[in-house]
Amino acid sequence: MIPEVSVVVPYHPARARNGMLARALTSINKQTVPHHLITVEDTEKQGAAATRQRGLDEATTPWVAFLDSDDEMDPTHLEQLLACARETGADYAYPWFRVRGGRDPFPMFFGRPWDDDHPHATTITILVRTGLAKLVGFHGQGEDFAFTKGCVTAGAHIVHLPVRSWTWHHHGANSSGLPTRGDARAR
Repeated sequence: MIPEVSVVVPYHPARARNGMLARALTSINKQTVPHHLITVEDTEKQGAAATRQRGLDEATTPWVAFLDSDDEMDPTHLEQLLACARETGADYAYPWFRVRGGRDPFPMFFGRPWDDDHPHATTITILVRTGLAKLVGFHGQGEDFAFTKGCVTAGAHIVHLPVRSWTWHHHGANSSGLPTRGDARAR
């Protein structure tokens, strides 16, 4: 079966050494739908946005999903998002997460329908049409929300699937896209 989804995983070399990347990749390999995996190493300390963009540039499937290298997907994560996108006609679908090692910083947004006039923070663990993602791209700090706002500006139909289908591992090595924080500086 030909994959409909590319999964882009940007990573710092430290996450390969400490086992986080292996955990993320294991979760992707357990997905219930065929997918194309794209891993991209941040060899130049460019940060998550530039590394994620390099992976996006390689995507050739109709849909692209993203997972940070320290997180993990439930086995039906992609299946649920694809079904949601098909049923609603979404160009961009996002679920919610469980947090390990911290707490949800945005509990007020879980289950709240997307509102283009009042966009709110989402994570980058989403499913989006590849053409839209390439049109918008990833740029600079705060790239998760900037990407989402770019999708809104481009006229994307965004849908929130109110399920917790992935795990956000919060830890001291989180870099939040900044190449001078977390694992990026631990080389």
